[in-house]
Amino acid sequence: MNYSSALVQLPLVRESSRQRVRTPEDVYGVCDDLANLAQEAFHVLSLDSKNGLINRHLVSLGLADAALVHPREVFRAAIGEDGASALLLAHNHPSGDPTPSAEDLRITRQLIESGRIVDIKVLDHVVIGRACDGSPAFISMRESGLCAF
Repeated sequence: MNYSSALVQLPLVRESSRQRVRTPEDVYGVCDDLANLAQEAFHVLSLDSKNGLINRHLVSLGLADAALVHPREVFRAAIGEDGASALLLAHNHPSGDPTPSAEDLRITRQLIESGRIVDIKVLDHVVIGRACDGSPAFISMRESGLCAF
């Protein structure tokens, strides 16, 4: 069995030219390093008003099949540090199957509603797995129609 370690590196400074993140493919491009983790990791991408990436935050590092996520932790950095206008959510499924679970749908709906309260739009939640036998490497809850964003 091959076990790997993952180093998580968070930026210390904000770059002046911001990468635009508009599509699920863009989210995957920013977060594709999650695909091979042995634990679930929940990340938040903070965006400015033009969908420029302000920052990427690790909100929760969980177990092989779950990560504890709460709206307070998701919106803390977006409000306090980043002054974000919108968020994109991303997390991985270590199994490789990106199909959202019932809990993924529940927390996403809760985060969408929390975003409405603090006036920060949640644009999408992308679940990252691994492409295998023609299956996708990720699933967008927005594009799949699983949640009303």
